[in-house]
Amino acid sequence: MKILTRNTLIMTIGLIMGAALVTGGHVLAKRQNPEPLPLDDLRLLTEIFAKIKTDYVEEVSDKKLLEHAIIGMVSGLDPHSAYLDEDAFKDMQIGTSGEFGGLGIEVGMEDGFVKVIAPIDDTPAQRAGVEAGDLIIRLDDKSVKGMTLSDAVKIMRGKRGTNIVLTIVREGKDRPFEITVTRDIIKVKSVKSRTLEEGYGYVRITQFQSRTSESLIKAISNLKSENNGSLKGIVLDLRNNPGGVLNGAVNVSDAFIDKGLIVYTEGRTQESQVKFPATPGDILKGAPIVVLINGGSASASEIVAGALQDHKRAVIMGTKSFGKGSVQTIMPMRNGTAVKLTTARYYTPNGRSIQAEGIIPDIPLENIKFAELAEDDIARLSEADLNKHLTNGNKKKHAAEKKKHVNKGKKGKVKASLASEDYPLYEALNLLKGMELLHKRMLKS
Repeated sequence: MKILTRNTLIMTIGLIMGAALVTGGHVLAKRQNPEPLPLDDLRLLTEIFAKIKTDYVEEVSDKKLLEHAIIGMVSGLDPHSAYLDEDAFKDMQIGTSGEFGGLGIEVGMEDGFVKVIAPIDDTPAQRAGVEAGDLIIRLDDKSVKGMTLSDAVKIMRGKRGTNIVLTIVREGKDRPFEITVTRDIIKVKSVKSRTLEEGYGYVRITQFQSRTSESLIKAISNLKSENNGSLKGIVLDLRNNPGGVLNGAVNVSDAFIDKGLIVYTEGRTQESQVKFPATPGDILKGAPIVVLINGGSASASEIVAGALQDHKRAVIMGTKSFGKGSVQTIMPMRNGTAVKLTTARYYTPNGRSIQAEGIIPDIPLENIKFAELAEDDIARLSEADLNKHLTNGNKKKHAAEKKKHVNKGKKGKVKASLASEDYPLYEALNLLKGMELLHKRMLKS
């Protein structure tokens, strides 16, 4: 494409506006309410362009000015729309495939700063202590204020083994602090699983990719094999899951929902109005599910939580999710760049918009930590410890002593195991057990 001079650019824009008016006249027969081009605003754009070309302290190329105009136009729409140059577009394509270079965080923009939506599991950022909700205000010695998100991401990416210093503002901290993160190749394992206790499985989805549902089905199959062919229930962990591919979330939801709507989207174009129905089959055959969410659960993970909640297929536990209820479409351009544009809002099966609201858990549960207790703190007297206490009158003696509910660790402390490692998961497992017990009693009655 030929680069225009100042005068020819203004002339060309004027000709385009004239031609558009003619075209608008032809369109008038087809559209009842055509929107005219904002001629005064376009004239202002050309005037400012001309002033920059003649009066700015340094010479700026037309290409750079026009690119910055595009960046400003798109980034001013909402935090998730963006112009992607060739490098950023390639990075976006690599990121959805599951392996890319960098720190391992999903980010957005808030008040001109980079906001951490969530750190990805087993990545340099998570290991260094970056948390969901952190605001990054400096990258090494560069202030983030005034940068585009693409510019910030470029700085955060780099050679494997190199360091970057993030200056972070965190809620609850009096002042900004620094975290040094060593860059690495980020290999995202979308699905992780393990048996919590006999019959009860744990499945964590770290990010939604195109093949996440296949990994989920395989994980459930492995858990069944470990537990004599069936599961009493599972905990589905979506905490700090920043989202990912929409179809990945739909297919994961479909794995547990037998019929009905999973999610639908609404936008201005016909292409953005889509419904995603479930297909027959539930891989757990009705076994209970507890879904864990928090403020780092966004976008695709909110689709799954919302669908399972509306279908009453799972109990949602944790804290309110992030609230990103919009759909972004990547639109490739002819020159190798692309525009990431917000084209629709998505809605749960019951018609709830999650945008800026989030998923409200059925059982609110803060991410508190379980402190280990010294043995003396729980050595309380009971009736059986009193001198000359009455027996309970049961003539049958137990063959063995009742097992203790706690395991004694080193130095006289009680090891709380799962409760101390991950208290929300501990409570989710307890809830699963309660649901299973209630189900058995209802069958007997």
